[in-house]
Amino acid sequence: MIIRSRAPLRLGLAGGGTDVSAYSDQYGGAILNATINKFAYATLMPLKLPQIVIKCHDINEHHIYDSVEEFDLSDNKLVLIKAIHNRIRREFNIKEPMFYQLETYVDAPPGSGLGSSSTLVVAIVAAFAEWLGLPLGDYDLAQLAYSIEREDVGLAGGRQDQYAATFGGFNFMEFYADRVVVNPLRIKQNYIYELEFSLLQYYTGTSRLSSKIIEAQVKNVCKAGDKSIEAMHTLKKIAYNMKESLLRGRLNDIGNLLNEGWISKKETADEISNPIVDEIYEAAMKNGALGGKISGAGGGGYMMFYVKNCFVHHLVNVLNQFGGQVERVHFYDKGVITWKTQD
Repeated sequence: MIIRSRAPLRLGLAGGGTDVSAYSDQYGGAILNATINKFAYATLMPLKLPQIVIKCHDINEHHIYDSVEEFDLSDNKLVLIKAIHNRIRREFNIKEPMFYQLETYVDAPPGSGLGSSSTLVVAIVAAFAEWLGLPLGDYDLAQLAYSIEREDVGLAGGRQDQYAATFGGFNFMEFYADRVVVNPLRIKQNYIYELEFSLLQYYTGTSRLSSKIIEAQVKNVCKAGDKSIEAMHTLKKIAYNMKESLLRGRLNDIGNLLNEGWISKKETADEISNPIVDEIYEAAMKNGALGGKISGAGGGGYMMFYVKNCFVHHLVNVLNQFGGQVERVHFYDKGVITWKTQD
């Protein structure tokens, strides 16, 4: 028997950073995001041999371990996968040895800003849940993935990625100290088609460690009266405004709101941008973009631009001159899925 799972990556459209506990616990956070047709994949194959085999094909990691009840997380190699193994055994009181081969692949590189690490955690946890028959609803799955990454491993970050990968589609999410509320949005299909036509993704070719940037944001938010708190308030307000614009089909407003959000985002931490990112953003704004942002925490990875429709192809040519990779956006309306096969 083989168990497979697939979870979608996401575009953060507005409110990014307000889902981090330092802010959301005190003020409440709001995020607008949407999943796209890039995925994290996990394949889980139970073994009879007393081994655990892990193959991460996208990063060329291949390791074989003797039967392990609990991994030592002090070795950072494959630490997220090891932490999932440990937490599954502990959380669900699994006493029997677990022998398996786990293979993974993600359509975007680490540090891309599309939530790739968190999405992969969701995919792997879902595969284990399918194999072991674990009683996990959508909120349970997302919260468990968040807890593994943020608490067990200690990586700084927010909560939107795990919930986006689990639920899928366009969602307006609200974050509080004691709960998360996911509000699926019913958006007219022609609005989605037009949004896909008007959005461009640009991969800068560089990745970044999002946890370091988020740690800087958390530090700034914890300073009473710091300008980063006001910037966070603005980002949350923009998320509400963008939700209304999207539902009403006022799509050009989205470009303007993206630009407003980018200006505020840079106020939350110095590491959000850099001279190269600023140069690319300025060139896009001079060549048809109404607004844009860096996906995820910032510092590198993917950038996103909303473009006046008559300038889309022109801007593609402009961005190509910077040596990165331009991609069109295609949304995906489902969350994580699992299935079994005998092949």
